[in-house]
Amino acid sequence: MTARTLVVVGAGPRAVGLLERIAANASEPYGAGSYGAEGLDIHLIDPYPPGGGRIWRQEQSPLLWMNSMAEDVTMFTDDTVEIEGPVRPGPTLHEWAEIEGATFAGRRDQGAYLRWVYERTVSALPSDVRVHEHRTRASRVSGPRDGRQQVWIEGESRPLLADLVVLALGHQDAELDEEQRHLAAHARRDGLVHLPPDFTADTDLSALAPGEPVLVRGFGLAFIDLMVLLTEGRGGRYEEGDDGELTYLPSGREPVLHVGSRRGVPYHSKIGYQWEGERPPLPRFLGPAQTDELLARPGPLDFRRDVWPLVDKELGFAHYHRLFAVHPERTRIAWADFEEKYAAAEPLSAELYALVASAVPDAADRLDLDALDHPLHEVRHASYEEFQEGLRTLVATDLDRRHDPAHSPDLAVFLGLLSVYGQLMRLGDIGPWWHGFFSFLASGPPGPRLRQLLALSRAGVVRFLGAGLTITTEPGGFAATTTTVPGATFRARALVEARLPQPTADRVRDPLLRELFAEGALSTADGLLAVAPADGRVRDVSGRSHPRRFALGPHTDARGAGAFTRPRTNSPSFRQNDATARALIGFLRDLECPASAA
Repeated sequence: MTARTLVVVGAGPRAVGLLERIAANASEPYGAGSYGAEGLDIHLIDPYPPGGGRIWRQEQSPLLWMNSMAEDVTMFTDDTVEIEGPVRPGPTLHEWAEIEGATFAGRRDQGAYLRWVYERTVSALPSDVRVHEHRTRASRVSGPRDGRQQVWIEGESRPLLADLVVLALGHQDAELDEEQRHLAAHARRDGLVHLPPDFTADTDLSALAPGEPVLVRGFGLAFIDLMVLLTEGRGGRYEEGDDGELTYLPSGREPVLHVGSRRGVPYHSKIGYQWEGERPPLPRFLGPAQTDELLARPGPLDFRRDVWPLVDKELGFAHYHRLFAVHPERTRIAWADFEEKYAAAEPLSAELYALVASAVPDAADRLDLDALDHPLHEVRHASYEEFQEGLRTLVATDLDRRHDPAHSPDLAVFLGLLSVYGQLMRLGDIGPWWHGFFSFLASGPPGPRLRQLLALSRAGVVRFLGAGLTITTEPGGFAATTTTVPGATFRARALVEARLPQPTADRVRDPLLRELFAEGALSTADGLLAVAPADGRVRDVSGRSHPRRFALGPHTDARGAGAFTRPRTNSPSFRQNDATARALIGFLRDLECPASAA
């Protein structure tokens, strides 16, 4: 007889979160000795060290930060998390590292925290549960639905045999799409530099020469990392004046970054103040009942038609609840009257807009999600030179607002976004637009990074191109045009795609996922592995859930929140981890003792 065996492919924070839930549930409800006389072997397969995995590994530049405050990062459940298993509290990053809660810690610090959580979790497992680390990659999973699985790993001629397999693969690389292949071929032919979508910390930036103009497509967090590595990472530094304004002192080794994107602006800054007072009572207009109703509708959901109106009304409710509670002098009617009429109005209706206009006199106090999502809509400038000051003003104004508690309805909207995300997770794949919108509003860079961006702009190291960026090829270079500066073209011999890869089913680079899709695992339109919402079991094209294969994380259509999250937010990822851990334990408890052969 052999021990029961669980193989977890991936050893980053999502795998650690699952292990934490396995350890927490080990004595509830099944009791000691659940795994038979031989116990349970858990095999972790990942080329990177357990804990941080690839993204949060400690072997990366110390200049790279998290984009969350240390007090907003935890790997532990609390009494807000709605789970069947036991709550096991633990320290947040700032409590563990003994740093200020408002600190934006380095990724190395987060990697150390995740490693500590992993070691603590392993030590909390029952004595009959053993963890084995394999510092390599898994290339394939095979085996019958009703029998043990074979997990093939690089460097081994025989597979690991597993009663259950969990894919905690994290963010995925992708083969180049048609446009990127065209750009890469052009670069090779004309001796240019083309850096395709990638994780910036893993990109070789040495080909970007000092003083060289570089086109950059993408203005999100990948760009912020690029900006840091090509400025401070090349010896530049900042000085702060008496007025608090930063001045960048270049080393002379920096290229000149000409950046644009679809929106043409950086992500909104993280909010730089704390919540005080009553929180909005969420969910209100997009809660479990409304989500159940959406799930019960026949046919596929259209996000913009079926879901977005409820999202808009929920976020508006969070915004106005805070405005009326804290700044009644900026409103015209009593909250009770407004709330009653707001609840009765149809989402996105003329009636609702009229109500808001009559009750909130200053347009700056009204929530306009379209304007927030597209700050440069219909903005036009005569030249790139003229646009530089215009965008600096926009970024500085937004930065001031995100650090001013007089605008605390913005923070209420952030709380609303978290609530909405928790509900939308139940709907499965809802397309990429929502995730981009959420990230733009809620997952932007720390405020200090945008202050640095402004200093780099004033120093001429970063130049803004605008919105609606289009990249084309021409002999000897790349050309960029935007809708913000009509008729103007900027040219360069280097192009960086400051964007994460988009691994569709036919372009995902991981061989294990490629083979799963080829064998009939269900893929969404944007290449996510389909899983059962209840417990994360992998689904096939017929909709069946595989009894022995599970998946968690951003490569699935139930990606939910990140592997770690803000405390006291009823994290969807913690709920997923607990449900999956209990499903694993229940399966192994009921399993007959496996034979020693496959």
